[in-house]
Amino acid sequence: MKSKIADKIKAKKVTAPQAKAFSVHLLTASGSFLAFLSIVAASDGRWTAMFWWLGLALFVDGIDGPIARKLEVKYVLPNWSGELLDNIIDYVTYVLIPAFALYQSGFMGQNLSFISGAIIVVSSAIYYADTGMKTRENFFKGFPVVWNMVVFTLFIVRPGEWVAFSIVVFSAILSFMPIYFLHPVRVVRLRMLNLSIFLLWCVLGVTALYYSLDAPLWLRVAISVAGIYMYCIGAVMQFFPKLGSSGENVKGSI
Repeated sequence: MKSKIADKIKAKKVTAPQAKAFSVHLLTASGSFLAFLSIVAASDGRWTAMFWWLGLALFVDGIDGPIARKLEVKYVLPNWSGELLDNIIDYVTYVLIPAFALYQSGFMGQNLSFISGAIIVVSSAIYYADTGMKTRENFFKGFPVVWNMVVFTLFIVRPGEWVAFSIVVFSAILSFMPIYFLHPVRVVRLRMLNLSIFLLWCVLGVTALYYSLDAPLWLRVAISVAGIYMYCIGAVMQFFPKLGSSGENVKGSI
């Protein structure tokens, strides 16, 4: 009897590839703790701290995918869905917390802030249920509900409540439109340019946090220009399918 139990335990021995693969899931799951810290900061009205935690969560989200693909986590641990785990955490960090920040801050006035938050959480929940949100080239179909970036930009630029509300409504509508939006890492065409501008936007964002969100005019302009580029370049590349494809394999990804 003891030998049979020992054999079963031995058969369930964790291999090195499985341990490495599970560590990637732990890395992804750490985003939930960063989300918790963000909510705590937002509840206290500490917006700079909230965006710092969301920025770290964005960083984790950016590195866990390439690591998972390199270690073939999907095949090493087939019973654990990294994609599902990632979507759960993304919904919290990309959607729920930014929507809560809009409401809690009263950024657009009490009524518009509440309505904006409702629009964000409902439209994003439906978007996440779309199994065809990615194209063959790894573009997103429709606005990919990156509300963390949109709300952060609104907090920096502060364009006025009705302009901000219009941006929220317009982006929510685009979630369901067949308009392409860029994945700055996985889209091959113009990758170096797009990734450079995305990293520039991140550097500008860190600079804005250094100013405690009270950014000078030059920084508000720069982060707006970089943000508009990231927002629109996917549609431009959609309507010009050969743009940036010279000498590159558009099917490739990392």
